[in-house]
Amino acid sequence: MRAARLIKLVLLLQSRPLMTGAELARRLEVSERTVARDVLALSEAGVPVYADRGRSGGYRLVGGYRTRLTGLGRTEAEALFLSGVPSALQAMGLADAASAARLKVSAALLPELRDAPSTAAQRFHLDAPGWWQPAAPPPLLPAVADAVWDDRPVTVRYRRRDGAEVERVLEPYGLVLKAGTWYVVARVDGSFRSYRADRFTAVTAAAGARFRRDESFDLPAFWDEHAALFARSLLRDRVVLRLTPAGARRLPHLVDRRSGEEALAAADPPDADGCVTVTLAVEGLDVAYEQLLALGPEGEVLEPVGLRERFVAAVGRMVRLYGRGS
Repeated sequence: MRAARLIKLVLLLQSRPLMTGAELARRLEVSERTVARDVLALSEAGVPVYADRGRSGGYRLVGGYRTRLTGLGRTEAEALFLSGVPSALQAMGLADAASAARLKVSAALLPELRDAPSTAAQRFHLDAPGWWQPAAPPPLLPAVADAVWDDRPVTVRYRRRDGAEVERVLEPYGLVLKAGTWYVVARVDGSFRSYRADRFTAVTAAAGARFRRDESFDLPAFWDEHAALFARSLLRDRVVLRLTPAGARRLPHLVDRRSGEEALAAADPPDADGCVTVTLAVEGLDVAYEQLLALGPEGEVLEPVGLRERFVAAVGRMVRLYGRGS
């Protein structure tokens, strides 16, 4: 514990030309007396820590005791501090490691680049979870993250969508954070699959065992393909629409964008009124009803008949509602 604190003290002094005992005590979460003892220990170990006395005094390193990243420019340094996602690192149990890494980089930067961490952090912030979603990460995520880093197989209990629990032996290759939900990409029986991390009810890593990674596996490419197939698998029903030019422009913003764009691209030329008829893939008729209501008079449902009748009934209710004040 003390060794880690001494290293952090040196890194803090490398990142600033002078720090008071009170500042160091606050950053290290110890007393000023402990800081003084640590500084003495460093001096005895050969680290050139010098104490400036007086009201404006403090502690500093002398003799150029630092390692500098002289090859980094300002844009590169600022981009470096944007490469981490604080909430994701916290969820995986890597916040302390990331903090130490940023501190080491800060200490190694040239003096004129020392403001890179603050300039980047005050200009860009990633809030990964979606609106109205719980921010708490899955409780077993750190255990899975450890297995991912160490290439350790894990035995998991997984709660399926129907509520039943199954046991699986996974080779966890990677983690994906999608709209606030964590997914584990793992190899199972020779094929790659994805699992929602919040459905793990137990995770046990194999002691001392490691699996051999397939070096040709590309996590981003796998996820892009998997996400596209998953989204397409949800589009089980078809709706035929007649759209005005305004409705055609709005359609991709109201439904699955890819589905909307494909429907418009496959449509026949506009009719005499400038309207186009499209066949749209939708997740379900209930979902389509909610989405397509937003078209208002810019879209007409032609098929299926049952959905069209729902829109006719909705229009009738609206006419009666707005006709009350006439």
